[in-house]
Amino acid sequence: MKVRDRSLESAKAPIWKRMSQYTLVLIMLAMWVVVFLFEPRFLSAENLTNLGRQTVIIAIVAIGQTFVIITKGIDLSVGSTVGLASILSAQLLVSGMPAVPLFVLIILIGALVGLINGFIIYDMKITPFIATLGTMTILRGATLLASGGKLISNVPKSITKIAESTFLGIPWLIYILLIIAIIGAIVIRYTVFGRSLFAIGSSEESARLSGVNVRTTTYGAYVVSGALAAIAGFLLTARLASGIPTAGDGYELDAIASSVIGGASLFGAQGSIVGTVIGALIMSTLRNAGNLLGIEPFWLQIAVGALLVLVVFFDQLQKRKA
Repeated sequence: MKVRDRSLESAKAPIWKRMSQYTLVLIMLAMWVVVFLFEPRFLSAENLTNLGRQTVIIAIVAIGQTFVIITKGIDLSVGSTVGLASILSAQLLVSGMPAVPLFVLIILIGALVGLINGFIIYDMKITPFIATLGTMTILRGATLLASGGKLISNVPKSITKIAESTFLGIPWLIYILLIIAIIGAIVIRYTVFGRSLFAIGSSEESARLSGVNVRTTTYGAYVVSGALAAIAGFLLTARLASGIPTAGDGYELDAIASSVIGGASLFGAQGSIVGTVIGALIMSTLRNAGNLLGIEPFWLQIAVGALLVLVVFFDQLQKRKA
């Protein structure tokens, strides 16, 4: 397989791509300043803490989505996985199941969803969009069946404390996100699995000829995505102190948007965990600011969709010029 000089590619890339992470931080800070001028409460300690908690859930889902996008895939089932994990967590917690074995079980369920997605995509040769659209619909139906369409409350206080507690003034949820992000960044940048993800995203056939186990890597990407979505569902239950049948609805869009805004390319072989987390924070800032300023959520949804289209458009322009 022909080895590309990534440093040369980076030098030829547009400035906004070469400095994407720094640019994203500047954009985010600029957003904060503008919102603060209109609504001073935005930069209050209470609201920033709430913003951090809001970001954690979608950022964890988006990190898993980034693994998939790097391979030139997509996982539309993450939102439904969040919902199923949330409902199952609430049901089993209320029934008295201890938190630790439940947490392990939820991760395994999410990983199983990812394994199924990997099988459908690689072995059944169904495109990722259609495959995960199918599992998304199946999981959403399973969630409604499991819950009867009803809210599940009375989650033990010992679990809700995970979302409520802080350490040195920072919510524990943020520490959990940092741990996941650090592990994810190390895996992507320094492991054979991480390099294989980029190889497949660049050219699946070339990756196979160079000795990459395409099947195992594809399975692995979707297993990571499913497992992280399940973790997000468990944490969402802790944060809301209940299981909600519609939990995670639309998270697939937010996760994709966070990844792409953070520098991932839907054409594959590009993406970073740091960028994804910043992208998720930008997404959360949009929604949080919108709520404070009294902007209707429908307009916010339109803004998110338009932003995603623009980012993908510019990414497509770059690929055409390459």
